[in-house]
Amino acid sequence: MESNNGHCQVDLIFSSDSPPSDPKNQPVLIVGQAVNLDKIEYSQVQHKLEPRVSQEVFRKGRQGLHPRTGDSVISLYLNSVTLASLPARCSRHNAPARPHSLASVVKNVSSGRSETIIIVCPYTDALASASAVARSYPLFSMKSPKAQKKVKVRVEFIIVDSDGKELDFDLLQSVADGVRMTACIVDKPCNMMGVSHFLQEIEAVSKEYNLEMSVFRGEQLKEMGLGGIYGVGKASTDQPALAVLTYMPTFSYPETTVAWVGKGIVYDTGGLSLKTKTMMPGMKRDCGGAAAILGAMCVAAKLGSNACIHAVFCLAENSVGSNATRPDDIHVLYSGRTVEINNTDAEGRLVLADGVVYAARNLNAQVIIDMATLTGAQGIATGKYHGALLTNSATWEKEAVSTSLISGDLLFPLVYSPELHFSEFNSFVADMKNSVADRGNAQPSCAGLFILSHLGFDTTCDWLHIDMASPVHLGERATGYGVALLTLLLAKYSDNGMLRSLVGAWE
Repeated sequence: MESNNGHCQVDLIFSSDSPPSDPKNQPVLIVGQAVNLDKIEYSQVQHKLEPRVSQEVFRKGRQGLHPRTGDSVISLYLNSVTLASLPARCSRHNAPARPHSLASVVKNVSSGRSETIIIVCPYTDALASASAVARSYPLFSMKSPKAQKKVKVRVEFIIVDSDGKELDFDLLQSVADGVRMTACIVDKPCNMMGVSHFLQEIEAVSKEYNLEMSVFRGEQLKEMGLGGIYGVGKASTDQPALAVLTYMPTFSYPETTVAWVGKGIVYDTGGLSLKTKTMMPGMKRDCGGAAAILGAMCVAAKLGSNACIHAVFCLAENSVGSNATRPDDIHVLYSGRTVEINNTDAEGRLVLADGVVYAARNLNAQVIIDMATLTGAQGIATGKYHGALLTNSATWEKEAVSTSLISGDLLFPLVYSPELHFSEFNSFVADMKNSVADRGNAQPSCAGLFILSHLGFDTTCDWLHIDMASPVHLGERATGYGVALLTLLLAKYSDNGMLRSLVGAWE
């Protein structure tokens, strides 16, 4: 299932049709909550099970599931027909689709051959379920090649409450592809996904979808006044960059202008405030925010939008060298505000501060969403599965949290109180320091407020900050977090029927 070019040979296909197959040759996983599995008839899956599994065996298999426990898996025919139930319990802060449980089941049950996954769920769970399956089949691998042909994994749905609504399989496929691409970028090490490599990925998307692309790099950043991005990345031989992809509606004047700003630290050594040997491995994932907005831009460009969308990539390698930023250095950021560096490992906020100001000043964005693997404290504040949300808009806070439950990319709000927290950055010689005085005082909130301070606390822009340092990965693998979330956050500006109906689920 792997090739020597570093990409796993799995084609993941979301299919509206359901051709018959013999499970001996094409294994089948049927998965859903027990209450939903009980709603389907044998005739709906018969063409996938015969001649190996009879109606009686299927009935007894359903009876053997334990709806009140966690994941329950039963084999109906060797390891080729599997029936699995998802947990019945779901708290108000978890996605109803149980995407993390679904991903775990798929990963553990997958046969490694061409196979079919049948998801039995309500209509509103389909998008989150598609994303969950996508993250179970990562693209990147550099293991030695094996003599195996490419396999195809078909994903089909049985919707238990359609009410006449039909799934948009182009949407599901686009989101799944975006999730896998995003995870692939995050999984690649810096020698394969440095700043120059990332720019090549952006350029490829620009050409595929005919999007306008701008790049500012190296000394040009310094000349433009982008002192945050330049200061973080100037020590690397692979020079830092600010890149912008722009999508414009084809047939209408844009309803609004939205900017997604992604932190793209392709590797974070910590700079001169060097990370330890145990903390540094895994820092290839510090580009997860930038990777997510690239994946989401692919979805937006393919499906179309009534909004003008800018994806702003803040790319740098936080390296060590004779030209590295020192603690005590003072940088002038794009906002014109001065920052005293007291921790070179608090670099993400510096590049994002430049990015959001560029989005407001140069791109006239009315809605700015920055996404970043910003703080280790995010995992302490909101855990491994929920990104941390900070925003100056109570309306957007409510919408974003509700949307996250439908997308499966979970969010939970942080405390927003600049008057109580921004004093943590007080400096005697500059407008602010870049790291807090008290690391025990709402650190993820403070880090987000640093970014907003460069826009100005009185900005008229709606600003959302998403810290996803922990959800960006699960164990050793990237999750593709953010693609489904960003796609749904702009559903109100889409003509896509399924996106609009999913938004209507929480309105």
